[in-house]
Amino acid sequence: MEEYRGTSIVVRFDGAKCIHSRHCVLERPAVFEANVQGPWIHPDAASPEGSTQVAHNCPSGAITYERLDGGPEEAPPPVNTAHVRENGPLALSAELVVGGKAAGYRATLCRCGASKNKPWCDRSHVAAGFKASGEPATTEAPSQLARRDGPLSITPTKNGPLEVSGSLEICSGTGRTVLRTQQTWLCRCGGSSNKPFCDGTHKKIGFIG
Repeated sequence: MEEYRGTSIVVRFDGAKCIHSRHCVLERPAVFEANVQGPWIHPDAASPEGSTQVAHNCPSGAITYERLDGGPEEAPPPVNTAHVRENGPLALSAELVVGGKAAGYRATLCRCGASKNKPWCDRSHVAAGFKASGEPATTEAPSQLARRDGPLSITPTKNGPLEVSGSLEICSGTGRTVLRTQQTWLCRCGGSSNKPFCDGTHKKIGFIG
């Protein structure tokens, strides 16, 4: 974990979670410098609000912050979501509990089966040539959940799928609702014929993880 302290904000970066979505270096290049030697995050090069906006747009949760000026800290989203990324991971936004541990409000979780940092995505899907639509078919679901926020528990089952408990709206890459649910199992072996959902293929292919 890298930490960069400014006058009004501390910005932290967890390289193990980064998937190089590049929101940081494109949205605030003065704060987040690309391809430099040494310190590359400069919190005082923008307002605290500018840095927090970039953090909120970081899908993996690699960028987090702490306000030193009394400003608002990051809060859970009003709607728990999982966006299915084309040929890539699941991007979750919620009050996350992963494997029984608090995991912040943003995360990208592997669905190709190849990550060396399971359950987190480490971009192994690129080298593996993973192919999976970001536009799965809509599944019949209730028109609305009684509650749309709250803790979301994600348990990587042994050699099997992600067991998800809590209110969740699964969305396609373009934002279309795929499913609203409070309990589901999501593929993380990369082999399901019903992605992003588990169909038991992990047993047939001997998935280990």
